[in-house]
Amino acid sequence: MTDATAPVIEIRNLHKRYGALEVLKGVDLTAPRGHVVSLIGSSGSGKSTLLRCANLLEDSQDGEIRFEGEPIVWSGSGLGRHPADRTQVTRIRTNLSMVFQQFNLWSHLTILQNVMEAPVTVLKRDRDAVETSARGYLDKVGIGDKCDAYPAMLSGGQQQRAAIARALCMEPRALLFDEPTSALDPELQREVVAVIKDLADEKRTMILVTHDMNLAADVSDHVIFLHQGRVEEEGTPKEIFETPKSERLRQFILHSP
Repeated sequence: MTDATAPVIEIRNLHKRYGALEVLKGVDLTAPRGHVVSLIGSSGSGKSTLLRCANLLEDSQDGEIRFEGEPIVWSGSGLGRHPADRTQVTRIRTNLSMVFQQFNLWSHLTILQNVMEAPVTVLKRDRDAVETSARGYLDKVGIGDKCDAYPAMLSGGQQQRAAIARALCMEPRALLFDEPTSALDPELQREVVAVIKDLADEKRTMILVTHDMNLAADVSDHVIFLHQGRVEEEGTPKEIFETPKSERLRQFILHSP
């Protein structure tokens, strides 16, 4: 049973290995309802891996993951550990919509069809109701006039906004963003950043992996700085960006674009 008062996602002492390589070395993360948590750090620090573990796209080898207070049930141990209940995994994944760096739109479907596909086929929702919602979310992200276009006809910024509309149409408990602006040039980045800021203003629960320190500072309630698979420092944006305690964090901020 889920607990409406519990954090949407809670991770404790998470370890992730690829063979002998340990990528996450005992990481904690809490995403309370209505909060934005940003993960920052150098490439290879474990940010995207942590996000994928939170969404159960990757199996972790040790530690606890809870979704709205409900613990993931595991089977096996070490490199053989995996979720024991596939029904639980499917249910939780459908409530954690992920927005990827590379959009991942289906090229043979129109933008409207892309946004509608999962709610209709996975959640078995009424097609007419989903279409109304999808058109509303496309309007919300500023591309309501692109419903009948195909992904190849859109700019990168428009494709990423379509991907965000697709995630929203699942009516998820939380949105997970994996470097949503890093594949875009600066002008197109601004389009996507504006949408993410609007979502933050609506108090949507989000976990955001980003290299954009301005975005992390502007939208986050809590920022986590990962270094070599561990939480080096965490706190409010003011604490992290204005009064960092760790020398590694100070150097990271100093050399970030």
